[in-house]
Amino acid sequence: MKRPKMVLFDYGQTLADEAKFDGVKGTEEVLKYAVKNRHGLSAAQVQAEAEKINRELGRVDPERRHLFQIEVPNHMFTAYLYESLGIELSLAPEQIDSVFWDAAAPGKPTEGIEAFLEFLSENQIRTGVISNISYGGKAVRNRIAEIVPKNHFEFIIATSEYMYRKPNKRIFDLALEKADLKPEEVWYVGDQYECDIMGAMNAGIFPVWYLGASDLPCGEKEGIMAVRDWKRLQEILEGEGAGETSG
Repeated sequence: MKRPKMVLFDYGQTLADEAKFDGVKGTEEVLKYAVKNRHGLSAAQVQAEAEKINRELGRVDPERRHLFQIEVPNHMFTAYLYESLGIELSLAPEQIDSVFWDAAAPGKPTEGIEAFLEFLSENQIRTGVISNISYGGKAVRNRIAEIVPKNHFEFIIATSEYMYRKPNKRIFDLALEKADLKPEEVWYVGDQYECDIMGAMNAGIFPVWYLGASDLPCGEKEGIMAVRDWKRLQEILEGEGAGETSG
């Protein structure tokens, strides 16, 4: 285990602890900006159609979503969804993202993340973000700035802007190019085993499985460093512990 020059983070349930997703609440907020609703559809009816489309695309199956490695940007998804239902909105695409997201899944910092990010900055360990996310890059950057305003992220990669999703190696390679670093000089921290841990490993990056806010099943995985709080990871980086692995 080598002290990294840079630590890359996942967003959801890693940097941010998001409330359980409620698509109907998000759609209710968006429909407040409808200037035309030809069929008088409710938020529940619109969300039911969104879920149907997602099932057709294979985006929502928790057992298979890591196999879906090409991102569908939300501006494309919502354009089809609303226009196909005869709904016209007064919002720009990036505004739809923020209005929906803020209502559907409000977020807060994971406990201790702000102090950990400050520790990394004080120790000249660079930071960045790779997030599997369909919301537009501006909405993602604004959300992260609101949740952890004192961050020093050199870049925030939202897969909505770069086509590929984790665990595809190409999205990790993009981050390495942006950082001008070799894989062995970087750690990646995330909560999702297939996308974050296996994705980082396949790119030659040292993975850390963060379980402190995970909403996913987490069985033991042999030889993987797993931490449940940021203080523990700080101790590992300070050399006060040899690390924790599951299995």
